[in-house]
Amino acid sequence: MLKTFLPQFLMTFFICLFILMMQFLFRHINDLVGKGLSMDVLGELFFYAALTMVPLALPLAILLASLMTFGNLGEHVELTAMKASGISLIRVMKPLIILIAAVSVGAFFFQNNVLPQTQVKMWQLMFSARQKSLTLDIMEGSINTQIPGYNVYVKKKNKETDMLYKILLYDVSTASTYPRVVAADSGKLSMTKDMKHLVLELYRGNWYEDVKQGGNSQFGKEMFRRESFHDKEILIPYDATFTKIDDEGLKSQYIGKNFNELTHSIDSLQLRIDSAGTVLAGELRRAPVLGVSTTRVEYHDGKSVTVPVKPVQMKAPLDIDSIFDVLTVTEKSTISSRAAMMAASAQQECNFKAFGLQDDGEVLRRHQIELQKKFTLSLACLIFFFIGAPLGAIIRKGGLGTPVVVSVILFIIYYMIDNTGYKLARDGHWPVWQGIWLSSAVLLPLGIFLTYKAVDDSAVFNPDTYLNFFRRLFGVHQTRSLTMKEVIIDELDPATAIGHIEEVKKQCNEFLQAYPARQSFLDYFSKGYDKQQLNALSASIESAVDYLANSREKIVLNKTMDYPVVRRLLTYHITNYPKLGYAIAALLPLSIPIYIIGTRHQANLRNDVSTAIKVSDELIALLNKE
Repeated sequence: MLKTFLPQFLMTFFICLFILMMQFLFRHINDLVGKGLSMDVLGELFFYAALTMVPLALPLAILLASLMTFGNLGEHVELTAMKASGISLIRVMKPLIILIAAVSVGAFFFQNNVLPQTQVKMWQLMFSARQKSLTLDIMEGSINTQIPGYNVYVKKKNKETDMLYKILLYDVSTASTYPRVVAADSGKLSMTKDMKHLVLELYRGNWYEDVKQGGNSQFGKEMFRRESFHDKEILIPYDATFTKIDDEGLKSQYIGKNFNELTHSIDSLQLRIDSAGTVLAGELRRAPVLGVSTTRVEYHDGKSVTVPVKPVQMKAPLDIDSIFDVLTVTEKSTISSRAAMMAASAQQECNFKAFGLQDDGEVLRRHQIELQKKFTLSLACLIFFFIGAPLGAIIRKGGLGTPVVVSVILFIIYYMIDNTGYKLARDGHWPVWQGIWLSSAVLLPLGIFLTYKAVDDSAVFNPDTYLNFFRRLFGVHQTRSLTMKEVIIDELDPATAIGHIEEVKKQCNEFLQAYPARQSFLDYFSKGYDKQQLNALSASIESAVDYLANSREKIVLNKTMDYPVVRRLLTYHITNYPKLGYAIAALLPLSIPIYIIGTRHQANLRNDVSTAIKVSDELIALLNKE
């Protein structure tokens, strides 16, 4: 099992990792393209990014590999041979269960020790790449704005020699109505060795500049300067080097902390939030109520002491409306406006004081989420194995076809649920543990159900099983279909056939005598129809139909198909325990629709039994003619 599973697991893991890396590249391509990053920097960035994708690629790889492994075993009948030799599915899965358990333990240590440092390194490189200046690429026939403080227009560019022709340079580094303009026939742009300045070499051109001077006289208030040159060099500051930012700030964030550091930070944040909340609560308690102070200062032995004011005890409630009604319209308007302004001011003050608590609460939730995620990956690996292995044993399809489709669908469901729970926990709508463990809580019952069904060899994906269940639940009629046999081994004997039919008539009449009319409300829930009698009646009809199917007469076959199918509906007999039936009957008004639907199904059954008697008489008449 290990030799079969491990190669497929490694293959699917690297395939999933590659797909996730492509998604990462598409997401951040604008931050990387055009920056002139060296291959070693890009390789380091992609290496760290690949490590951060392991928590997503690992569960998907386990799901896909387990599906393919057990699907191949089922498709090549190897799993059936193992079960036939007495080896249970759990015993077959045992080596892989031990392996996945070890992988889950390793996943926890990866999340706790490796991933924080990896995320710090990756985001350090990402932020450094975002701050790096774009690599210059002067396009001909358009205005280029890549040089800070300058706009450059080039009419033509020689791509082999990098010579620029018909150049217009606009200096917009200073705020001016008329910027400096430089026009040249040709030029060349290069970078200094330290990669911190641009050198623009211009040939045969003119320099135009508007020079403003002080003074109130008309002469010299505004002057214009023009300079003609044969060759000129302009030095422009432009830092094109790649410098890593300091990672100390990232290490202090939640992404760069392990289990112990997260626990310590959570305790500190919680203590700070509680302390700030206590201070705010005390301020609210000490705030004046309707302009009346809740505290007063007393002096004892020359020392001031703040003591709370006892509430005023009133003999009867004060009628505020009566006081307000005696005021004039102007006074009412003034008092109402002032009260609204005071309420708005108090609300704004409380909101302002709560901003700090909200920020601390968000940081606290981020730390709690990161702490919970240290464990979710390990459980996800186990859950996806106990989904993939039983599912592969059930569907019995190997290769990269059906397993890939099923795995992608299940992983998308998992990702959507996990992302939804993460956002609910991050925004504070749900407790953190509920949001982060939501996906595991949803998929764990699925894994248990599939494992149980695979061990019992249940037909999970057989549509007839579910169709029969809903037919039994809703009382849908079933039609009977018979075809003429080309080879008949047991020839039909009319006397024997009539004997089968008479037995059917006898049991049908006994059933109608036992249940001639609708049952009462209590009888329906406590007794119902006898299951054993129904089973015997159904077996008798099916036995007669099987024997009559050997007939060479088409009219007999057609008439045999008129026999109704006696269904075993749940509504015929609610429970085998009369006391439980009485308890269900007492659940009014829920029991009333159950009684109406159930007695309707019973009436249909009595009609089917009457139809069986009629068909039996017609078949006896046909067989007697033969």
